[in-house]
Amino acid sequence: MKRRGHRPSQAPASRPRFYGRHAVLAALANPERTVRKIWGTREALSALDLPPVIPITYADAADLGRLVPSDAPHQGLVAEVDPLEEIWLGDLLEQGAEDKRPLLVLDQVTDPHNVGAILRSAAAFDALGIVTQDRHAPPETGTLARSAAGTLEVVPWVRVVNLSRALDEIAEAGFWRVGLTGHAKATLGEVMGEGRVALVLGAEGEGMRQNTEAHCDQLARLPISPKVESLNVSNAAAVALYAVNTRG
Repeated sequence: MKRRGHRPSQAPASRPRFYGRHAVLAALANPERTVRKIWGTREALSALDLPPVIPITYADAADLGRLVPSDAPHQGLVAEVDPLEEIWLGDLLEQGAEDKRPLLVLDQVTDPHNVGAILRSAAAFDALGIVTQDRHAPPETGTLARSAAGTLEVVPWVRVVNLSRALDEIAEAGFWRVGLTGHAKATLGEVMGEGRVALVLGAEGEGMRQNTEAHCDQLARLPISPKVESLNVSNAAAVALYAVNTRG
């Protein structure tokens, strides 16, 4: 694989534990993912066709509950996995060079539930991938994997050291960078055009940082009712991706 563009300075140190059927089965189905060990109830494991190289431990539901966060819905399955190999931004941009799939850029969105939900929307609307800053985004965890419902395994996720430089590289690849913010005058439909679009979304509550806004070609808002002040970032991502995919 080519190694072009921005990437993180260091890899995660620990192995995450995924739980729940969607997250575990998707990890097993991903050839790029190494599953190191699986714990499960006899009922849950009997339904799986597991490769013999993966160590298996039978456990009851209470024992599994002690392997995951409190009250986490493990559905009888827990897997210890290696984090996915990091992706270079240049490689991702090259993969989408012949199409108009949208790209999502997240500016310090740290809630794993939100990032997981954004991954689901990215998969649903066939986004090219998501780009985050490595120090201000959640690591791969069971919580994130469950929120993503298996899509952590299929949506490319690039972590970069410097988001502003990454946005410059995204522009050089021919993307029109649209920052979504409630204070913009124009709507997304008015500014996104017909070419390749990178949707830039800010953190929960604080929104995009000023320097991130400065690296967007255009700021836009979603035309929501005055009954609501703003949308959750994962909801905004889903609406924006739908708008891009259905533009005339």
